Order: sequence, then C-alpha cells, then structure tokens
Amino acid sequence: MTTIQFPDKLKWGAATASYQIEGAAKEGGRTASIWDVFSHTPGNVKNGDHGDHACNSYHMYKEDVQHLKELGVDLYRFSISWSRVIPDGTGELNPEGVEYYRNLVQELIDNGIEPMITLYHWDLPQVLQEKGGWENRETTEAFLAYANAMFQEFGGQVKKWLTINEPWCASFLSNYLGIHAPGKTSLQAAVDVSHHLLLAHGKAVQSFRDLVPDGEIGYAPNVGWLEPYSPNQEDIDACKRGMMWQKEWFMDPVFKGTYPETLVKLFAEHDATLNMEEGDLEIISQPIDMMGINYYTGSLGRYKEDGGLFQVEEIALDERRTDIDWPIYSEGFYKTLTDLHQTYGDVPIYITENGACYNHGVEEDGKVHDKERVDYLKQHLTALNRAMEAGVPIVGYIVWSLLDNFEWAEGYEKRFGIIHVNFETFERTRKDSYYWYKDTVKNHKFER
Repeated sequence: MTTIQFPDKLKWGAATASYQIEGAAKEGGRTASIWDVFSHTPGNVKNGDHGDHACNSYHMYKEDVQHLKELGVDLYRFSISWSRVIPDGTGELNPEGVEYYRNLVQELIDNGIEPMITLYHWDLPQVLQEKGGWENRETTEAFLAYANAMFQEFGGQVKKWLTINEPWCASFLSNYLGIHAPGKTSLQAAVDVSHHLLLAHGKAVQSFRDLVPDGEIGYAPNVGWLEPYSPNQEDIDACKRGMMWQKEWFMDPVFKGTYPETLVKLFAEHDATLNMEEGDLEIISQPIDMMGINYYTGSLGRYKEDGGLFQVEEIALDERRTDIDWPIYSEGFYKTLTDLHQTYGDVPIYITENGACYNHGVEEDGKVHDKERVDYLKQHLTALNRAMEAGVPIVGYIVWSLLDNFEWAEGYEKRFGIIHVNFETFERTRKDSYYWYKDTVKNHKFER
C-alpha cells in the first residue's frame, strides 16, 4: 500500500448546477431557460427527460447541506438559475428566487461550508434566447446586470465566484455540434457565442472588483488531453488543434489578451469570422484570482484527413471507459495541469469538476457499491498530487457531483453523483464513494 498525502491547506469540495438538481421549474416565479425549452422538445434528450423536478433540491436543500456537512468538505460549488432570480432576463429581481439562494447560502455558512457560486451554468433565460441569446452582443450587458445584482445580494457572504462554466460546451457543443441547448449547428454562431461569453466574463470581473473587493473571481473552462499517437509531426499538430478549441481559444484571450491565430484562420476557412470590437480583448483579459478546471477524460490523437474540423481522430488509450463511454486517462489530467502551469503561469487553480459516470443502483443491502468510481477518483487524485509536487498551484479539488442528477442530453440515465438519487421519490442514498471521499477529506490522504 502507498499513501498519497495532500497538504492541509488544500480545499475540498463538491459541486452541482441549478438546472441539474433544483427542479421546481415553474415554482417561485421562475421562468423558462433554454434548457427547459430544449429538453421539452422531442428528440433532444434521452427518454424525453427534462429538469422539471430533477433532484427536487429546491425543496430539499437543507438535507443536501447536511450531506455536505457530514462529508466534511470545505466548499460547495453551486450555480444560480438566472431565470429564477431575474424572470425577464433583465430588470427587476424576483424576491422569492433571491430568497431561495439567500437561504441556501446561510444554511451552508451555518454548517461550516463555504459557498462558491457559479453565475452561468448554461441555463440562459429563454426570453433572452428569443432576442438572439449569446449570439447577440447585448446579452453580455444583460449578464453584467445579472452578475452585478448577485454580487450586491450575496457578495457580503460569498467570496468565491465563477463567471462562466465550460464556455466550450455553451458555445461549440451547443451551437456548432448541436448536442446541448439551444441545439444549433452553425460554426459562425458558435464563434460569436464563444466571444460573447468571454466578453461577459470580462465585464463581470471588472465590476466585481468594485462590488466585492475582498472576493476572488475566475471562470471554469473544461479541458481534455490528446496525446499524439506517434512522434509524427502530423499527429502532434492534429492533437494541438484538437485541444486548442477548448484550451487556447478560451484561455489565451483571458491570460494573453489575444485569440490563437491558428484557429482564427481555420474558422475563417470554414466561413466563420471572429467578430470583435475595439477594446474587447482588454475587457476579456482582466486579471482573475483563480482558474477553475473541469477535467474528465482524454485519449490518443492521430491525424486523419477527414477527421472533422481539426483533422484529428481520437483513439482510446485502452478499453477502460466510464458508463458514459468516456475513456479513463488520469495521466492526461497530470499533463493538462502541468501544461496549463507552463503556458499561463502561477494562477491558482481549483479543480472545479472531476468525477465519473457509473450507473450503480441501490442493492439489496441498501447500499451503492461503486468501486469503479472510487478507483477513478484514486487515479485522478494521484495525478493531481503529482501535479502539485511538480509545482502546479492547485488550491482546491471539487468532485462532480454531490448528487446523481439531470445529465443534460443524457437525461437521468447517466449518474455522476457520490450520492444516489431515486428520481421518483427523491430519496438520497450515500454511495461507497461518498464514504471514501469523506475519509480522504478528513485525513488529507488515501491509500492505494
């Protein structure tokens, strides 16, 4: 047995997102988001699932906080439903929606858990989508007004904030590949959305400095790792291109004040133009206090002439996959973190999402035996520990997810939680991984 030891200063947490867990879609003054419309459109989500009820956390948040308390984590990362707090997308606040989050924040603090708020985890108010959504530059101003309102309401108690979760998913996955809401398949739309998301991020960061001067703010891009299949330059270049639209496209503007010219040219070759106004990059590149990183998977990458936009073919390293069919590649986690440190310097990093989909149910003994998830976490926390030993300034690790939940286009079939949820009764059952993570958090170490 080998002990993997973490420093006492490392913060541990668990994460969720509003549309995935809250339910109460038509309660408390909330209006529809793009995910309400998308999920209720036949064919978009497996089994016709939707988030109308989800985990019912809107009504069960106190129980969920007790699970967090007994888990022993320092942080709880959750997101705010924009359309719950500002039903018209802009304008007046909905007191009932604000009160829900105020109660949640207070419940967390009363139980010794620090809140970390994500402002945007994909659930844009539908009323704004009908005005062009994130393709419309005016949405960046609507986001700024929403962010300002949240900073003013909660900034006194909440000091850790993230602006945008996984901007690649909210732009390219949702507007070019068409897999997530709003389900478009336009590269131009995706490029416009990506820029406006970053612009909204920058505007919010500027405002945050005045409204929450003692707080920390960043964003949470998702990244994967492509390891060249061979030393051939074609394979190396294909992997760089394949990672660039997740990494450099969303990080260079923030940390370097520029977009990667390779992708600007590639998108232009496919009739998608980067539309910017003077001063945009200055806004986007506002200094941030921390970067969130969401990592799940990686693979080998090989040049392939007809391999999509980037001419890259992804090949799993081996046969190990989670139940959502993502390859398991913990070495890619280590390589991602050391690469980010080398590229962007000493910005503090929170792992804002890392976890695995395994669809275990409650067995006859009343327990959920998810050894595969424990193994996944051991592998990735070992990679994290190695990255820390290599000097990467990692300050926190937040597991995805606290609860099984509405897994977007996969519906309720795919389970990422360390707590099992019965989606008919909403009963919570702690999995073996919950107890393993609790022990790791308590002792700042584990054996493998």
